Amino acid sequence: MPHLLRLAPPLLLATLLSALLSGCGKQPAAPEPERAVRTQLVNAGAANASHEYAAEVRPRIESRLSFRVSGKLLSRSVNLGDSVKAGQALARIDAQDLKLAEAAASAAVMAARTNRDQAGQDYKRFVDLQRQGFISAAELERRDSAFKAAQAQLEQAKAQADVQGNQAGYAQLLADAAGVVTGINAEPGQVLAAGTPVVTVALDGPRDIVFSVPEDQIGPVKAAAGLAGALKVRLWGGDKTWPLTLREVAAAADPVTRTFLIKADAGKLDVRLGQSATVVLDLPQRVGVIKLPLAAVLQQSGKTSVWTLDGASMTVKPVAVQVGGADGNEVIIAGGLSPGQEVVVAGVHVLSPGQKVKRYVPPRTTAAPTAAAASAASR
Repeated sequence: MPHLLRLAPPLLLATLLSALLSGCGKQPAAPEPERAVRTQLVNAGAANASHEYAAEVRPRIESRLSFRVSGKLLSRSVNLGDSVKAGQALARIDAQDLKLAEAAASAAVMAARTNRDQAGQDYKRFVDLQRQGFISAAELERRDSAFKAAQAQLEQAKAQADVQGNQAGYAQLLADAAGVVTGINAEPGQVLAAGTPVVTVALDGPRDIVFSVPEDQIGPVKAAAGLAGALKVRLWGGDKTWPLTLREVAAAADPVTRTFLIKADAGKLDVRLGQSATVVLDLPQRVGVIKLPLAAVLQQSGKTSVWTLDGASMTVKPVAVQVGGADGNEVIIAGGLSPGQEVVVAGVHVLSPGQKVKRYVPPRTTAAPTAAAASAASR
């Protein structure tokens, strides 16, 4: 009997442990609750198709000014945003080497002139000697050729001296026309090669509204160029729009963004360089199109989709659609749906394929009791 008593606690412990493990087994998953969704029947109607593009105000002509000779940049007299006039000095490089080259070219001209003068005097003396019969005609021709060669060397030296004189003048960078400085590309102390940009100047004059459009919309934009008021611009922070005139369309798409750059004439619109704007393209009204709220459309696996509801089984499934534009706060569906289908327009981001749902029914609101009814109830 005492032996059985000693074995009782281990047996009791094993029994309790077995009961505990059986209680911690995997329980069946609770059924997923039906979600309430708001739906809408698909129908065809009319839509005012319009597209908006982010735009920027840019100068019609923007020059990147640079020195025509190499050298060390000594000073720059303008900064970003400064207004400049035609002929104004913008920067200066070290001209010591250029001046030495100019002096060497001038010395070469003097040497060539002296050589030419000596050859001319020799030719005159040999002409007299040939008349007296002391030299042959061939010798006189050689002297004539030497004189002409000396004359040509003098002309060459003069041209080289003019080139060196021009290069000495290139040590100062001048503004070609009036404008405003929009970029600084070099700082004093840098050694610049010929043609290295130093200052970028946006010339005074007409301004452009520049924007980019996708490949599939380049056709409508070109077509809108012939329609009055189809292309408009809205400046940042305002609601008023002004008409635009299409001026230039890029012949090739950007290799990175695959969009086409378009420039429109801002006309007499009061704009500032770099100002943000929105270009609005209004297209003719389309009939027989399907429109859905923005909340009904979502991205799944890189595709634009909507959830359609099967009224018989009350389950949802994703359907890929093609978006054809926007009309206010609604999306124009170009393909993928047909009239009569029921589409989920609220709660689309919490659904899964085949999930059971129920239609959302807004709660009824009871009217507040009037003062007369409240007085009668109090009696």
